[in-house]
Amino acid sequence: MNYDDIIGHEKIIAQLKNIIKSGKVVHAYLFRGTKSLGKFTTAKIFAKTLLCSKKGDTPCNSCPSCIKFDSLNHPDFHVIKAEGKSIKKAQIDKIQSSINLLPNEGDKKIYIIKDANNMTVEAQNCFLKTLEEPPKHAIIIMTCVNSYNLLETIVSRMQIFTFFSLEGEKIEHALINKYQVEREEAKFIASFSNGIMGMALNECRTEKFKELRSNVISLVERLISNNEYNIFKTTEFFVENKDNLEQTLDMLLIWLRDLLIISLSNQGINNIIINKDKLEVLYEQSYRLRKNRLTDIIDIVEEAKYNIKANVNIKLNIDVMLLKLQEVLYGERSRC
Repeated sequence: MNYDDIIGHEKIIAQLKNIIKSGKVVHAYLFRGTKSLGKFTTAKIFAKTLLCSKKGDTPCNSCPSCIKFDSLNHPDFHVIKAEGKSIKKAQIDKIQSSINLLPNEGDKKIYIIKDANNMTVEAQNCFLKTLEEPPKHAIIIMTCVNSYNLLETIVSRMQIFTFFSLEGEKIEHALINKYQVEREEAKFIASFSNGIMGMALNECRTEKFKELRSNVISLVERLISNNEYNIFKTTEFFVENKDNLEQTLDMLLIWLRDLLIISLSNQGINNIIINKDKLEVLYEQSYRLRKNRLTDIIDIVEEAKYNIKANVNIKLNIDVMLLKLQEVLYGERSRC
């Protein structure tokens, strides 16, 4: 495991290397940013480098320390994760009982607290004592989606690194060249992943994602093809995918966006179409949907997505969405 395994975040990696080169390693770091951006992986590589016997700005991957680290058997490296939904005071008590003991090997002990925003307030108050007077050999790295749930007194004692979403082109390039994903599929995944490399990797590796995309396309086909089709049967599809409903609606919105682009203009649009590998299907469907209907449909789906984020009852929200879609798609014909 090395920094070469991380896609993007070059500036942060350069800063971490410079911290070691300059000898300005501090006792506490906070890596914050959206889930699956690579914070935890970066934290582990930084920790591995600090423990490496060669004392370079990257891990050597060959010394006993690096070998033990990669085999998850390093006695001076510890990862703390939530037990259940939160990181509890009892877990912090364990850190405090061990952190003052001298390292088993080398001169450092490193603790990573993963998803630190899940710490209870009691755990944070307890942990604050450790941050106020850390032993010289201890280094603490916390990762979190955001720091709003952390006490300001904790955040103020940490050196902060903020991880941002990656450019789509960077993800696309990595998928093609490092993970051998076909170019058109890589382009779609890169666009859909919202700049989150972990999400992109999960999508390209799972058949479930491909199946979901195929089902969304088939859903649109059924909705625009058959006036007699019972639109409320579609509720079952959304309920079956309730665990990733936001992802399903995002995929539907991206498909509808491409349909709208094609309906507005069919010249010079290939570079802005996301579902480029499905152009033939997009063109065929766009011929059967007027652009004013498409804009109405997109508004309806976006409203449903907003309501789901606001914790509106899922089935009720989907039923309302489908009722509105039925009116847009079939209303004029039913009145004839």
